Amino acid sequence: MRVVRAIQVSRHGGPEVLEVVDIPRPVAAPGHVVVRVEAAGVNYMDIYERTGQYAVELPFVPGKEGAGQIVELGEDVTDFVEGEGVAWAHTRGSYAEYIAVPVTDLYRVPEDVELDMAAAVMLQGLTAHYLVTSSHPVMPGETVLVHAAAGGVGLLLTQLAVARGATVIGTVGSADKERIALQAGLSHVLRYDLMDDITRDLPAAVHALAPDGVDVVYDGVGRDTFDGSLASVRRRGSLVLFGASSGPVPPVDPQRLNSAGSVMLSRPTLGDFTADADEREWRASDILHGILLGDLSVRIDHGYPLEEAAEAHRALESRATSGKLLLHP
Repeated sequence: MRVVRAIQVSRHGGPEVLEVVDIPRPVAAPGHVVVRVEAAGVNYMDIYERTGQYAVELPFVPGKEGAGQIVELGEDVTDFVEGEGVAWAHTRGSYAEYIAVPVTDLYRVPEDVELDMAAAVMLQGLTAHYLVTSSHPVMPGETVLVHAAAGGVGLLLTQLAVARGATVIGTVGSADKERIALQAGLSHVLRYDLMDDITRDLPAAVHALAPDGVDVVYDGVGRDTFDGSLASVRRRGSLVLFGASSGPVPPVDPQRLNSAGSVMLSRPTLGDFTADADEREWRASDILHGILLGDLSVRIDHGYPLEEAAEAHRALESRATSGKLLLHP
């Protein structure tokens, strides 16, 4: 039996539970392909699963995003060929040298797009795309607040919102991140690290720039920013809560949305915006061809060898990163 290296989680906990193990090399079942993984994306979702915040049966190989080359085709797979570069965003097991991916989660990577770039943009790029086109479709002239604007999603979200004609206010946590976020097209930067009280100071800073409040807040931070986000939205505006990097938001009394000005609150997830094949193709094509044409810039913060997966998780949890983290099996 052929074996390959992978990262496995056998118990919930901190980054130290990410262990290098040998597992059987996957085989291509009908409707699947086996891919040699060139790069796997590191995401907060992986941390939620590692800690048990998201329920996954133990043991498991983390990572739901990556890119590589097809090495084996399953029965009835006719739309792809061996050697072709592909990417995916919904198949767990990407922290490994090889992975079996269903064709329903495969995205063909244009030849001129590097596989590292494809791995770096799939989950976060598709997320940014559905946020600005579907969760709250950004319209020309709107004012948008993007939290963690120097992060992987934040940088892409900013670029897509600016391209749709919005004025974007972004929050960051350091001078270095401010510089990086401004390069993505922000009109205004607000610094978390210079605020005494985010709940109080954030809305004051936002309303100084947009007196009526912003049309939409895209909040992937969660617990630390939720109250300030809600107070920053205009009457009948939207608060889109798509992540919880600071922890989950405590239960919310819906009456608060009334008091805030009939604010619309949503908690979307990527799977519901990529469930249809045509929709998946539309979103992935927009993102990958945006990179190919130079309209979308992707920042890769750092790449780690597979055995340093724990270090990659520590870096992401520290919020010290700007852009994408990758593992290279």
